[in-house]
Amino acid sequence: EAVEWYQDVFDCTVVMAPIESKEDGSHFSGIVADIFGTGFESFRIAHLSTANGVGIELFQFGQPETIRREDNFEYWKTGIFHFCLTDPDIETLARRIDETGGKQRSKVWQLWPDKPYKVCYCEDPWGNIVELSSHSYEQTWANFIPPHGS
Repeated sequence: EAVEWYQDVFDCTVVMAPIESKEDGSHFSGIVADIFGTGFESFRIAHLSTANGVGIELFQFGQPETIRREDNFEYWKTGIFHFCLTDPDIETLARRIDETGGKQRSKVWQLWPDKPYKVCYCEDPWGNIVELSSHSYEQTWANFIPPHGS
């Protein structure tokens, strides 16, 4: 489901279709056990790529079972709490996310009055936080000068 949603909404390319991995003593299983620790038992994984080559890995654990966080926006805790995708028409993309089972979390904001850069926070249908940016990361932030008093 998630693979299809990311293809449909973000135009991602499937690099590796979903496969199942089990704790079965194989070489790959050994790699996974080293990363997740013993006891993971099984999961499904798919590898996707965005238009500019950024990889997105989607995991669905069978054992232990994948559980959606009650509060999926604990930004003050360590770890990655969101990822950002660039699209020149974030208003349309945010609406599409909302219409296909995701959620638009914030308004579309223009970052500065004298620049066209816009951002919006959304989430996918599984609660993963996705920031949308109207311009590339480099364009938006490379020459940023904080406003006086910030």
